[in-house]
Amino acid sequence: MDTQDRFSGLMEFVTTVRQGSFAAAARELGVTGSAVGKSITRLEARLGTKLLHRTTRLLTLTAEGQLYLDACQRIIDDLEGTELAMASGRDTPVGTLHLNLPAAFGRKHVMPILLDLTARYRHLHLSVMFTERTANVIDEGIDLAVRIGALGNDADLTARRLGTQRLLICASPDYLARHGAPTTPEELTQRDCIIGWRRVPRPVWLLKDEAGGEIAQEVKVRHEFSDGEAIVAAVLAGEGLSQLPTWLIGKELASGALVPVLEEFAGAQMPIHLVWPSSRYEQPRLRIVIDALAAAAQEPGSCFTPEAPSRD
Repeated sequence: MDTQDRFSGLMEFVTTVRQGSFAAAARELGVTGSAVGKSITRLEARLGTKLLHRTTRLLTLTAEGQLYLDACQRIIDDLEGTELAMASGRDTPVGTLHLNLPAAFGRKHVMPILLDLTARYRHLHLSVMFTERTANVIDEGIDLAVRIGALGNDADLTARRLGTQRLLICASPDYLARHGAPTTPEELTQRDCIIGWRRVPRPVWLLKDEAGGEIAQEVKVRHEFSDGEAIVAAVLAGEGLSQLPTWLIGKELASGALVPVLEEFAGAQMPIHLVWPSSRYEQPRLRIVIDALAAAAQEPGSCFTPEAPSRD
């Protein structure tokens, strides 16, 4: 298959989905509606799959059509960004950046940085998925992800460390008044513990031992939530103990609404990284977001540093 055949029908398909009909796409492309329809039919035949469900009133994407659309849109965005950069003589962020962010951390600390960038660069667009699930960056078409925790060894990904989150075990004063504070890590196997989304069957919290090393302490689970802010709400309601990052509970610690326990065993840390697909060329929209997040991580008092918040 020659290069011209490989890209035949791509613009007709993308334009049809964006405009919602063959006729509207034809007007934008300056051809007939019949020509657009035939071009997409040939594209489907070449790919060996149906991209659009057609009725007399509506066009809808198939699952395969959505995957192909996402791939086409990334190609178009890359081309537009490269052309604009060449025309302007500088790197200009253009197009849609697909991000995968941890829910609470992403909303609280990453989104303000991203929105500041989009306010300055009007051609930079965002597609953000908030989840505690570790997404497959390559397979799911993600341009950039923030990962909290140890990284695997993946040669297809590039990583940049932003900082560290520090963990504390805490509870509400009401819970401690009713149940008392634990005095040993082993007591956590008998207490009501509230944990985040579980990646492994055996729930553990990271603690420091007497020598300063990290230990994995098994805990008894009462509640499990996939969102950090939901965990905080449950702990504030007196439902149990939880191990939480200091960036999430700074205000509650400062006000006394949450009280640290087992402080002599606290201080375990988890790394925070940016990860993205390895490539010889990084689009300006990717590079500018990476640089902005890296710069924010270096600022004094950044959420990416492990210092414990003051409770004065």
